[in-house]
This record gives sequence, C-alpha cells and structure tokens, in this order.
Amino acid sequence: MVPGLRQMDKASMKQQSMTTGAWVSLIALALIWGASFLCFALALRELPVFSVVAHRVFWGALALWIYVLVRKIPRPAGIRQWAALAVMGALNNALPFSLIAWGQTHIESGLASILNGTTAIFAVLIAALVFRDERLTGRKLSGVVLASVGALVVVGPEALRNFDIRSLAQIALLGASLSYACAAVWARFSLSGLHPVMAATGMLTGSTLIMLPIALLVDGPPTQLPGLTTIAALGFLALPATAIAYLLYYRCLNLAGSGNLSLVTLLVPPTAVFWGAVILNEALSLAAFFGFFLIALGMLVLDGRVLSAFLRLRNPQNN
Repeated sequence: MVPGLRQMDKASMKQQSMTTGAWVSLIALALIWGASFLCFALALRELPVFSVVAHRVFWGALALWIYVLVRKIPRPAGIRQWAALAVMGALNNALPFSLIAWGQTHIESGLASILNGTTAIFAVLIAALVFRDERLTGRKLSGVVLASVGALVVVGPEALRNFDIRSLAQIALLGASLSYACAAVWARFSLSGLHPVMAATGMLTGSTLIMLPIALLVDGPPTQLPGLTTIAALGFLALPATAIAYLLYYRCLNLAGSGNLSLVTLLVPPTAVFWGAVILNEALSLAAFFGFFLIALGMLVLDGRVLSAFLRLRNPQNN
C-alpha cells in the first residue's frame, strides 16, 4: 500500500546510501503494510467493505490530527489546498482501500498484495504522459513490459477466458494500483510545499468525509460491537498500517531517499503471503509466485540501479 504522497523537494530525489537505521525503518514499513492485507481479511469476516475502510481512515486521521496538534504543524491555508487534499483522499485512500477490501472478499490476501505491486507500472506510464521530465526511456519501457507480463501471469489466462467474480476481484486490485498511481501525479501537481505529515492528515480527513457517509448509507449504522479479532484488525489497519506507517514512510524518505524507498514495494508481498499462509491457510499457485518474480524484476529494471551495477561489473574500466 505504498502511498501516492511523496516529498517534492529535490533533496528527496537524490540517491542515498542505506544506513542500518534506514534498513530497519524500511523493513518495519514493509512488515506493517504486508500485515495490513491479513488484517483486511480478518476484519472482512465480520464487517462489510465500506465499514472496514471507514474505520481505517477515520481512526487513522484522528491519530494523525493528535500528532499534528501536539507538534504544532502548520495547517493548509485556504480552500484550494483543502480541496486538493480531498481529491487526494479519494485517489489514495477511499477508492483504492475500497477496491482492495472488496477484492479480498474473493481472492487471497497474498495474491492481493502481489497485484497491488503493479502500482509502479501505472505510475511510470501516467507520469510519462503527464510530465516532461518523466519520459518513457527504453529501460523504463522494458521494466513496464516485464512487470505487465508478470501481472498477466498472476491473473492467469483462465481469468480472461472464464470471466467470473474472482477475475473481477483481481481487476479491482489492478484498479487500486491505478488509483495509487493517479494519486502520485495529483500530489506532484497540487501538494508541493505542504508539510508531508499535514498532507497525510488532510488526505485521511478527506477520505473520512467520503467514506463515513458511504458506509452509513450502504452498510447501515453498526448494530453491535464486533469481536475482539475484528477490533484488533481494525486497530492495526488504522494505527500501525495508516497513521504510524505514514510517519514511518517520511522517516524512510529522509533516511534513504525516494529511490531506496521504492524497495518497500518488493518487500510487502512476501510478508503478506507469509501471514496469509500462516494465519489464513492460504496457498497460492506457482503462477502467482512466478508472476510476482516478473513484477519484481520489472520494478528492479525500472529502478535501474541493479542494471547499472551489473554494467559496471561487466565494464570495470568505465567506473
């Protein structure tokens, strides 16, 4: 669940070396987001989709508002910034969280996490269409093709030949990835200059204002207190997986830089697959694992550092 928000100053775009603290923060973030797929699956056993998402964004927003007020972080100035945050809340929280949650009612949590990794494909393609400085190079195109083939392998030819609710659920996960990618573009257009924690807080506030009415209208008001497992799952989704994860995300950004931070996308699916297998007794097909390998390989090609290191080894005289 890599957020669309990102720091827009040039310093964050520089390549940085990975310190021990950066690795600890990065792995912690991957473990948290990987476990969020398990918590979605557990909460959805007792609560409907929109109610789960509404709980996640409401309590996450509340926790971040406490942090903003205690730290006295500057608030957005004017209706334009608040409107931009509301759009961000729809693109980066309300829509993708709902698609992921609904998708997980029909497919395994581990498979959902693998498909969520296709965010990088859409992000590169949309950025190339919108921004002049994000042109689609040969290397990027190769990475996109590899990752796209991986996504097709994960979904499988049967999903295309015999279209059913499971096929639609997998498409919903791809839709969530597309929404995350659109959120990244929107953030670059409209949220530069805003404190990143305040941006995350405002975004979650906007998504809360969207999801609470939808949950009440579609799911109805709650009639009884959910069980302890559901409450624990909702608590994890709202606090560690949302509020704390955003704070950790920006800590990783400062420690490691945006290039290294993209590695979290590769670390989330193995965590989610592990928890799905151990807690939910999920078993994914070999095609799903091979598809993830292709998606991961495509993202490494997009990143470019592994290819550059390989070329330096082949041609040490150019170092």
